[in-house]
Amino acid sequence: MPSTFTNLPLTEAAAPRWLVVLLAAACGLIGANLYYAQPLIGPISESLGLSSRAAGLIVTMSQLGYGLGLLFVVPLGDLIENRRLISTILSVAVLALLGASVCRWPSMFLAAALLIGFGSVAVQVLVPYAAHLVSQDMRGRVVGNVMSGLMLGIMLARPVSSLVADLLSWRAVFMMSSALIACLTVFLAIVLPARQPSGRLRYHTLLTSMFHLLRDNRVLQRRSLYHAFLFGTFSLYWTVVPLVLTDRYHLSQKGIALFALVGVAGAVSAPFAGRAADRGWTTAATFSSMITVAAALVIGANAPYGSPVGLVMLLVAAILVDAGVAAHFVLGQRAMFLLGADIRSRLNGLYMAIFFSGGALCSALGGWAYAHGGWGLTMRVAVALPLLAIACYLTESWDSRVRD
Repeated sequence: MPSTFTNLPLTEAAAPRWLVVLLAAACGLIGANLYYAQPLIGPISESLGLSSRAAGLIVTMSQLGYGLGLLFVVPLGDLIENRRLISTILSVAVLALLGASVCRWPSMFLAAALLIGFGSVAVQVLVPYAAHLVSQDMRGRVVGNVMSGLMLGIMLARPVSSLVADLLSWRAVFMMSSALIACLTVFLAIVLPARQPSGRLRYHTLLTSMFHLLRDNRVLQRRSLYHAFLFGTFSLYWTVVPLVLTDRYHLSQKGIALFALVGVAGAVSAPFAGRAADRGWTTAATFSSMITVAAALVIGANAPYGSPVGLVMLLVAAILVDAGVAAHFVLGQRAMFLLGADIRSRLNGLYMAIFFSGGALCSALGGWAYAHGGWGLTMRVAVALPLLAIACYLTESWDSRVRD
């Protein structure tokens, strides 16, 4: 690559293929940090002496940190030179991951988990950055390709952390991620083109403007609501299905990891959704993604108890849930990135914060439903979520759907 490339200002042009691939891989590696701990709650709690009641904080703290970062750091992408901002945020993630790998006290680990989530919001600076690389007619495709990398990272995180912990230890998972993110930080600082936003707002004005964006922007309101339902379905399903695989099918941690690994196939829908949107098929693609998620849950709800056929049906449902959610994620982001280059980071931060909150709420709801009513109640709750998304989507006027 030309040595002078990174000194050039970022303009809307045809992005080099290697740069899109790099951004997709970076998003996957960074996003995975939020999910490494989920299948390791037991070993981490036992090692650090966390009680069963406090064990849930291992995941909750990283989610809290991520939410804080979405609201207070990601908007800076509209104010601060993006390459420098990305490097700074990732440096926090590197130190937090390293701290998590060596700490011996529960309070220190929970603090590290908070900072891991906080540092992982770098991915939500990279996605709007990718949208700036290209003209509007290619934006869906590029965002879709980058988002496929993020979805692969999210979906691979659980099986990878389970396998590494089984072969080495849970501490090795965080140590290895710290080394990977450190290398990534240096590489991105060297090769990314500079992008200086045109905005000149003060920080407190920038934060205040987010309230006005949420209040006045109908596309943001609706797209966030739709994806809160769909991402909530994704979170609920992947929170409960490991319990079902253990209780009904007696799978080991390795078996559950392989199940999750196959489910990654659903991430291939992201670039296809972006291409469909670029061709003007946003309405059809949005509706199809919602129907796909609803159909997946119907399949999962009817899986025969404990049989090989039931296991296959659960796997098909997992792939379809992942495919529908990944596709809608891209469609929602593309719709908002069309609203203006100067507000993309703030829109993205709000979008992510809203649906991420929906996912956290539905994860807790799924655990409650499974504990009180088993798989049947859980699936009834789960099916209701995409149906609510569809009902809300159908209330839009035809013209507004086309504009999205």
